[in-house]
Amino acid sequence: MVGWHATSCTVASAFILVYLGTPSNAAGQQQTRPQNSPTRAASSPPIDYDTARLERRLDAVRASGPVALDGRLDEPSWRDAPMATHFVQNDPREGEPATYDTEVRVLYDNEAIYFGVFARDEEPGRLTINDLKKDFNTNNSDGFRIVLDTFHDARNGYVFATNPAGAKYDAQMANEGRERNADWDGIWDVATQVAETGWYAEIRIPFRTLKFENRDDQTWGLNFERKLRRANEDSYWSPLPRIYDLDRVSMAGTVEGFQGLRPGMNLRFKPYAATTSSTILGRRTSGEFDAGLDVKYGVTSGLVWDFTVNTDFSQVEADEQQINLTRFSLFFPEKRDFFLENSGIFQFGTNAGQFGGGGQGGGGGGGREMRLFFSRRIGLSEAGEPVPILGGTRLTGRQGAFSLGVINIQQREADAVAASNFTALRLRRDILANSDIGAMLLNKEQGGPQFNRVAGVDANFRFGDLNVNAYLAKSFSRDTGAPARGNEFASRAGFNYQSRTWQAQAGHSGIGERFNDEMGFVPRWGIHNFDGRFGRQIRPAVFSNWLRQMQPHYEFDVFTRQRDGGLETSYNGFHWNFNFQDGSNAEIGFNPMIEDVPEAFTISNATGTRVNPGRYEYTEHFAFWRTNEAALLSFNTRYAVGNFYDGYRRQLNFGPSMRLNEKFNASLNLQLNDISLPTGAFVSKLVTTRVNYNFNTKMFFNALVQYNSDNHQWTSNLRFNIIHRPLSDFFLVYNERRDERTGILQSRAVIAKMTYLMAF
Repeated sequence: MVGWHATSCTVASAFILVYLGTPSNAAGQQQTRPQNSPTRAASSPPIDYDTARLERRLDAVRASGPVALDGRLDEPSWRDAPMATHFVQNDPREGEPATYDTEVRVLYDNEAIYFGVFARDEEPGRLTINDLKKDFNTNNSDGFRIVLDTFHDARNGYVFATNPAGAKYDAQMANEGRERNADWDGIWDVATQVAETGWYAEIRIPFRTLKFENRDDQTWGLNFERKLRRANEDSYWSPLPRIYDLDRVSMAGTVEGFQGLRPGMNLRFKPYAATTSSTILGRRTSGEFDAGLDVKYGVTSGLVWDFTVNTDFSQVEADEQQINLTRFSLFFPEKRDFFLENSGIFQFGTNAGQFGGGGQGGGGGGGREMRLFFSRRIGLSEAGEPVPILGGTRLTGRQGAFSLGVINIQQREADAVAASNFTALRLRRDILANSDIGAMLLNKEQGGPQFNRVAGVDANFRFGDLNVNAYLAKSFSRDTGAPARGNEFASRAGFNYQSRTWQAQAGHSGIGERFNDEMGFVPRWGIHNFDGRFGRQIRPAVFSNWLRQMQPHYEFDVFTRQRDGGLETSYNGFHWNFNFQDGSNAEIGFNPMIEDVPEAFTISNATGTRVNPGRYEYTEHFAFWRTNEAALLSFNTRYAVGNFYDGYRRQLNFGPSMRLNEKFNASLNLQLNDISLPTGAFVSKLVTTRVNYNFNTKMFFNALVQYNSDNHQWTSNLRFNIIHRPLSDFFLVYNERRDERTGILQSRAVIAKMTYLMAF
């Protein structure tokens, strides 16, 4: 440990020198300002962010005639509508006018709201357009985004985005971005056109897509964002400090003047029909036909009631495989539409664990983040195999200051998985300016006497740049072999502070040995967990032509046993991150770790290599580099070396990407772990390949091919998707799993599925 102390002192000294010696202005901004031209925004005085939003007011004008969605903005109504303009940068030159200004007008009629956008650009031939797919990556393309706070509560909203090629992105946002659901899909449309001095977008959002109060006069929160990708520049109509983005609706402007708006009946029927042909271990099964129905009904202007019968998720993309080198369970994200919509309402507490072992540092405590409600426990086995769902219902939304979520799902019996009923109840109340308190109840009932229940309360408080959060939960179960000692509680308390220059986050979590949450994700029991991250953001003016920001930071993640107070895991990370002006970034650092292993565990199923019980102290050193992802060719790589338990590990991640144009992109990700331990040596390999071809904004093909050396399997997931009408799809899916050693086909399935949305 002597070498570790010497290295950490050197890094700490370097941090202090940079803190004291970095030349910058008060806000850490660059000192240069672009020259104005007829297409550039006019200069403006320093911004008072507390009052700027009050000055950003826009009148919505009722259209005097039909609006043709063609990206031309040539109807008389557009000429008569007031214009939102004078966009202001928040990155890279916070507070300065946008390099090229943007002009936005708002119209409405009885059915929809319209946005007419002209994004000025003196060099439209240099526009960056990297994708056409639904919910494209808005960070890697020129684009325009809207946030609509339809209840004008300065907390929640809808996000809509497009790029010069007319790709679409939409999302639900709650609590100013603490919960963002990009898997929400609304009915809306857009047409774009590139001109000699910029590009146009004409956007139509039907009122039936949105939730808002049912009253004659409407005022909504509103903000716009313009991204100029080749300059890696973000600018906003209602100005935002650099540390915030579009989700900060408490700093949004307003759109006023709506008269006589009425939400639609908000009744949707979405039936599906699917047929499957499959082969398992060389034996073809008979073709299967299935059908089901989803129904959505707007109970009030803010509450939506969903019903699902014979639910099917066969079109969902396969999970990205992982190699587990720890003794803890892996976390796989939810991808199924029914559980993703309004999922933010069921979030409990906060995203603990977002910093420990975060960034590109690796390490960490082995998946310490607990989720009280984890929807993948429903309709999926422990191995990730589908379990049939008979049906279910869900009621979600807002009513006044309350957010409500109710879900009930009946799961059928399948193989070794028992028939079960799952219920989740969530209630949250807004308090103060932007804080909330809430409660959650989970209940899982199985055939016979088995049940599992969990009840919890949580609170989230925000005071300017400081967030404080806490939760407490208790489980109730029949005795299922849980430890005789310990408690049945889980708790957390923590804070997060973020300013332009400083970041600080710390918290404590506790999970009892008898805490049993069968509808959640709990990687460890019987522990106390202390975690934190402290760092500074530095913008050195002297290197501003190529370096945007440096982020030296220290993070820790420590687990101790509740039973005897002994140390179980200790992770420390000393990292230095560099963000460059073109969007590329790099990070270097080292991670000292201590692991106390009570029982032997296997880290390679292929070779049987195991880690024996004992206390291990070791350190990893790493370097990471990611080039500009908006370029035609890009790559990311991470190389790490160091001791590993009582042996040694070399790790390489390498991922090249290619984007020929907005239609075709492909990527490869290779993960190699060369590990040598006294119990054995092996090289784990994980290869993930993606190929996407977008015929247009309504027809897509994507392929996900993976190889995992731990189970010696090649897996393929090929999907062809046509959006034949709004929110109505045709899918053709091919899945295959093959043994790498013998080449034997283990399983194959071809699935065709059609959905058809009827909205009223």
